[in-house]
Amino acid sequence: MPLRTAHTYMLTPATLDEIRTFLDTAFEGDFSDDDWDHGLGGIHVYVRDGSGLLAHGSVVQRRLIHEGRSYRIGYVEAVAVRADRRREGFGGRVMAGLEQVVDGAYAFGALSASAAGAALYAGRGWQVWPGRIAVQGRRGVERLPDEEGSTYVRGAAGRVLPAASGTLIFDWRDGDVL
Repeated sequence: MPLRTAHTYMLTPATLDEIRTFLDTAFEGDFSDDDWDHGLGGIHVYVRDGSGLLAHGSVVQRRLIHEGRSYRIGYVEAVAVRADRRREGFGGRVMAGLEQVVDGAYAFGALSASAAGAALYAGRGWQVWPGRIAVQGRRGVERLPDEEGSTYVRGAAGRVLPAASGTLIFDWRDGDVL
């Protein structure tokens, strides 16, 4: 089963509908319209067989500020594996494809991990950010304490992560803050 890679604009409406339905099922109804929007506009990596999608993930560009410097980063979104095919390596294959995009296009990668997904990311060398997490909201910088301890970062090939301290301030997008 080949790994497929495509930018959002290259995917047909039927394929996008298939991916959205897959994510709704994989996240057991806990995948919002904002979550869907966050995963669009970048590179999708997925695996499909004759029965349909087995795994999916995407990486989108975000801006991040750390200690007064702005970074263009690859933010990993919408990573899921079909429930009946978990623990078969499909998540790792999708992540390898996403990491290749991060390595080639961004200063570093970041993602917010669920408790169920954390082991996959840690096992691939992603590290929990030890500092604070915030977002540039409508009312200025707003801390996101619920994201602390579940935000992972990974240096792109040949690039150094920012010093592992302080606050990562992500660009604002719908669904992050009210």
